[in-house]
Amino acid sequence: MIIDIRNVSWARENKTILQNINWSVREGEHWCLLGLNGSGKTTLLNMINGYIWPSEGTMSVLGKTFGEFDLRELRKSIGWVSTSLQQMLYGSETALNIVLSGKFATIGLYDATDAEDRDKAEALMRSLGCSALIGRVYDTLSQGERQRVLIARALMASPKLLILDEPCTGLDVFAREQLLQMIAMVAKQRQAPTIVYVTHHVEEILPCFTNSLLIKDGQVFAASETKEVLTSAMMSDFLGVSVEMNRRSDRSWLSVKGALWS
Repeated sequence: MIIDIRNVSWARENKTILQNINWSVREGEHWCLLGLNGSGKTTLLNMINGYIWPSEGTMSVLGKTFGEFDLRELRKSIGWVSTSLQQMLYGSETALNIVLSGKFATIGLYDATDAEDRDKAEALMRSLGCSALIGRVYDTLSQGERQRVLIARALMASPKLLILDEPCTGLDVFAREQLLQMIAMVAKQRQAPTIVYVTHHVEEILPCFTNSLLIKDGQVFAASETKEVLTSAMMSDFLGVSVEMNRRSDRSWLSVKGALWS
């Protein structure tokens, strides 16, 4: 079991942020985590990464039960791409060093690397279409280029779990589609990690994400096969407004039918 969350709640300052979460992700599955802003997505991700602990319930990630394993070691087996991570990286680092730092799950490259490490980092960058960025300074990269570098960094340690937290934020439509094609390519690789893709845009849910978790107001609204979740009826209930779901190019597209305010 890659992720096993049972009856988990999390509260802060007498306010419950997550309530009675149950969610299981098996090896080889690729999931989309869908929720509006403020739904609890970020809190759930921080918990999976071991940065915060459940107030109630039990959870394990990659077979390691929280409270019985050093979570700092666990994080080395989790690749994580997020806007918050992007803001923590050193802008003066080269793209290659950013990727190399993924081997150690550190912000900045402090550990010694060898030729094998550099060969692997360069191969990853080539496979993700960013070999031209190897010697470039991170601060000079576009948003789309930075996301490619961060995904290469996340794959550097050959993680068993890859979390992509709204990776298309800030991208124009062309850069978004390029990035989504690259993610689809990663998911198809023979030894691909289990991927959890986080978004609040249904059109970003690729065919490889065969399962979806809907989270609303800190609770699981639905957790099932994507084809069962992305229906007009389900999404209308989830969003609290009448919407219509349409399929186009093997992806779902949402249009609002009802009024957004009264």
